[in-house]
Amino acid sequence: MKKLFAAVGVFLLAFSLPLSGSAAGKQVFSDVPPSKHFANAVNELAARDIIGGYPDGTFKPGNSITRGQAAAIIAKMIGLDTSYRIEQKFTDVPESYGFNRAIARMAEEGIIGGYPDGSFKPDEPIKRKNMAAILVKAFKLPRDVELKNPFKGEVGITKDVLVIYKLGITSGTSPTTFSPNASITRGQASKMLVAAEQAVMKNAVTVKAGDLEWDTIESFVADQVNSGAFRAVKVKGKNGIQDQVQLFPIKEGTGGIVLGGRTAKGEWKNQKYYVHVKKEAGVLRMTLEKTDDSLPNEVALNTKYKPVKNIALAKKDGEKISDDVMIVRNEYNFTYIMMEQPGEYIATVLFENGEEVRYSVTAHESEDSFLYDAYAMEIGPAENFK
Repeated sequence: MKKLFAAVGVFLLAFSLPLSGSAAGKQVFSDVPPSKHFANAVNELAARDIIGGYPDGTFKPGNSITRGQAAAIIAKMIGLDTSYRIEQKFTDVPESYGFNRAIARMAEEGIIGGYPDGSFKPDEPIKRKNMAAILVKAFKLPRDVELKNPFKGEVGITKDVLVIYKLGITSGTSPTTFSPNASITRGQASKMLVAAEQAVMKNAVTVKAGDLEWDTIESFVADQVNSGAFRAVKVKGKNGIQDQVQLFPIKEGTGGIVLGGRTAKGEWKNQKYYVHVKKEAGVLRMTLEKTDDSLPNEVALNTKYKPVKNIALAKKDGEKISDDVMIVRNEYNFTYIMMEQPGEYIATVLFENGEEVRYSVTAHESEDSFLYDAYAMEIGPAENFK
């Protein structure tokens, strides 16, 4: 029965997709002008009859949204059938309560929970961390993931909080805080709900270990090629093994990801993909292209804080590459140049004081990186090699 319901839920969601920009952009409430960051989300949900306002034509976006209201709105968004009565598990949600059936259905599906004393507290403002938990379950966002926590020292930073933050469904209340125990306003909740729905609809792609004839996918590198085009999270399969990566498109462009995992024999493997993100009919679509490309990378020359006048580069066999290599940047005691091709080179650095020093530079292709593995070592004053 649950499988049947899940299929029906997906069907209903497909018919509750966001409206056109003109419909969503129409101002519905007098206190939600277009300048508000949540205006489009509020107007869209109102046009779809998912949320409503007050008799005076206002929405009161700054008011807190309650646990009961959140349950009812999300139940409607994901297409839960609340037309029939089921037994209510919470002691403080009587049959006469307006959101009784929505709360009961959400609880039946395991999307919401109550308190140890058997209550739900439907009129209590919902907290940011609780909304995160509901969104992850309701929209079937990746749950068993490994994510870094940028909000150190805060009590209440759950994995669900990190998931919705990673997927861009909501931001922190500051660069270092999320305020998981703070309540959510009606305007903020509207924006989060639409963003969560869009995360599902953004044509997310899942790469499974089995697709690569591996047993596990244990790592990925996704920040070397146009990292803003997509986001990626590691996900465990039903058997608890780390064997999947889910990718979510963010904006048009081509990025890159390197996956790492093990075969049934325990052999470590890597696979590179270009991640192409294109907008089709107003929706971001994503395709993956296997590749073994390696791309140019910087190499650091330890120039010991001395000002550099010029750098010449030649192959180790003496073939000249450039008499004046562009310096990418200087950082602390290092001077960085770009290695465009793999190979073994000699870099000759001329310092402002007239001193010349040679460096042995090696750049080679790497299976676990999109960028050349490049390193340099000082080999002595240039005069010693003349």
